[in-house]
Amino acid sequence: MRAATRRKIADRLDTKDVMRATIKDKREVAHRTLMVVFDLGGEHFEFRPGQYFWVELPPRGYEDERGLRRHISVVTSPTERGVLGLATRLRDSAFKRTLEELEIGAAVDVEPPKGTFVLPDETDRPYVFVAGGIGITVFRSMLRYIADTQLPHRVTLVYSNRDRASAAFVDELDDLQQRIAGLRVVLTMTDDDEWEGETRHIDADVLLDHLEADLRSYTYLVAGPPGMAEDVGDRIRAAGVPEEQVAVDKFSGY
Repeated sequence: MRAATRRKIADRLDTKDVMRATIKDKREVAHRTLMVVFDLGGEHFEFRPGQYFWVELPPRGYEDERGLRRHISVVTSPTERGVLGLATRLRDSAFKRTLEELEIGAAVDVEPPKGTFVLPDETDRPYVFVAGGIGITVFRSMLRYIADTQLPHRVTLVYSNRDRASAAFVDELDDLQQRIAGLRVVLTMTDDDEWEGETRHIDADVLLDHLEADLRSYTYLVAGPPGMAEDVGDRIRAAGVPEEQVAVDKFSGY
């Protein structure tokens, strides 16, 4: 779930345009990481890749102080008409335990996507997408949109996880590299003895080793757990990249 500082408290209270949706598909996309796709019943939300939406689950006997309503990134692309999807790590909260147990066809309430952390319109400069863990969800939406619309974005995706088993959508990224001429994927697994690729935590040195030009030549979008996202953003800025070329979106557990 994202915790972007630009989000206003009033946004939590906005319940207009609530739509009833049903669970269309559920599947595990990494160890203890669940992707759920909601069918909008013939309707469609217009949105930009990278945005988030509110979802409220029906009760299944689990309760905690945070309840069953959350905002979470859209993992599907705007080109996938009539559905909204999410992907999340499964942990011990009422929301996640309920989500895990809901059956195909179960009804939920969703609201139109919103938010400002989105795929840039400009295609005249290269981008670096930096994903930590479940932060990959926003970039999956963006990359699927780029592939489907054949936009000429040039993107290096740097994706960090503890190990291969917990890395969601890695196999799909191989397919996206085939579909997007301007996409290059760099994977780093920071705690996996069997991984033979990059293993370092993301910092300016890692980026310098995997990018083809000066760090200041790129625009950066960073998404992941708060500590990771803030740290990577700070390190990129400390390397001389101007503030306006670095956007950070923070995901916290729920």
